[in-house]
Amino acid sequence: MQYLIIGTGPAGVVAAETLRKQHKDAAITLFGNEPEPPYSRMAIPYFLEDQISETGTYLRDPESYFSSNYIEVIPQQVEAIDAAAHTVTAQDGRSHSYDKLLIANGSSPFTPPIPGRDHPRVSSCWTLQDARNIVKLATPGSRVVLIGAGFIGCIVLESLVKRGVELTVVETGDRMVPRMLDEKAGGLLKDWCEQKGVQVKTSCSVESIEDSADAARVTLSDGSQLDAQLVITATGVRANLQLAQAADLKTDQGILVNQFLQTSDPDIYAAGDVAQALDLSTGDYQVQAIQPTATDHGRIAALNMSGQETEHHGSMNMNILDTLGLISCSFGLWMGVDGGDSVERYNADEFRYINLQFEEDRLVGASCSGMTQHVGVLRGLIETGIKLGEWKDRLMQDPHCLMEAWMARTQEI
Repeated sequence: MQYLIIGTGPAGVVAAETLRKQHKDAAITLFGNEPEPPYSRMAIPYFLEDQISETGTYLRDPESYFSSNYIEVIPQQVEAIDAAAHTVTAQDGRSHSYDKLLIANGSSPFTPPIPGRDHPRVSSCWTLQDARNIVKLATPGSRVVLIGAGFIGCIVLESLVKRGVELTVVETGDRMVPRMLDEKAGGLLKDWCEQKGVQVKTSCSVESIEDSADAARVTLSDGSQLDAQLVITATGVRANLQLAQAADLKTDQGILVNQFLQTSDPDIYAAGDVAQALDLSTGDYQVQAIQPTATDHGRIAALNMSGQETEHHGSMNMNILDTLGLISCSFGLWMGVDGGDSVERYNADEFRYINLQFEEDRLVGASCSGMTQHVGVLRGLIETGIKLGEWKDRLMQDPHCLMEAWMARTQEI
């Protein structure tokens, strides 16, 4: 068997490992579109903070791991897929045959059409090369503008503060991390960051970026202007669909897959940020650009590629964010459901907040800030869909008694 995997992120690497465990003699090839060994984007902030070297971002030891497991890694972009011929064409023009193919080529940063976004002092923070550029320009005392206060933006924010820069964050939404936190939690995060010396402008956008001596002049929608040695864009990502669309695979926001992570072509599978797969909470097929989902997809797709039928029962959308010491998290349907009940506790002075969302007597979503002791329990209650019975009423009275509810209900089952 010849297995080809497009993408060397967590989904692709886990898929290759799973395939090797299933088939000792199969040929397995990974294609990556960067010159780097397979690495984790989630490790880039630690590199920015000088906690690790570049090698610390690598998913596996490139000197021995892949060769010892007979997994070929080709640092070339795949230019085309010929589904009828069961081949892919690499950047060097060579054709490679496959029996089963996995597309796990992830997503790319999306930058709004801001005039001047191609200025040499403007960078995303998505690749190791981006990180190298940031390290050169984000020196202590330098002025930095960060466009976007979403999940990725807030991770970059912490790294920049630790580098000692003078930071301004610009977010078009009315709060920080609007796709993860509600108004109260997002507001707490803004207040927290401002207390740490970060200027945060919400409900504000960048109108243009121009050259200004040894800086970039950033004009904002509120009429103000900022001169910065570095402008970083962190305004979201979009799935890399070009290959799939050119191969006539069915796509929407991502590559459409079934419960076995199989695309509209039975010999082609998709996993990770590029796959539009089952969401555990909603029952719909959605793109989840988070690493736990990517690794889950990679394993399940590989099992099915190898002939071991394994159904994907859905991944739960969850985010846990540490921003300058304040932990924020959201799980499942944190924004609630129609006709559902909810309860919250809010203490702005102590930066503590918890919000629970119910559908009948099941916990279906939650968000919290400044609280870490029950993160695992929150995930467990939502992921398992346990009927809470009388414990729902107790949680409505005191949402902090999550552990008691978990222990009581799991012991009864």
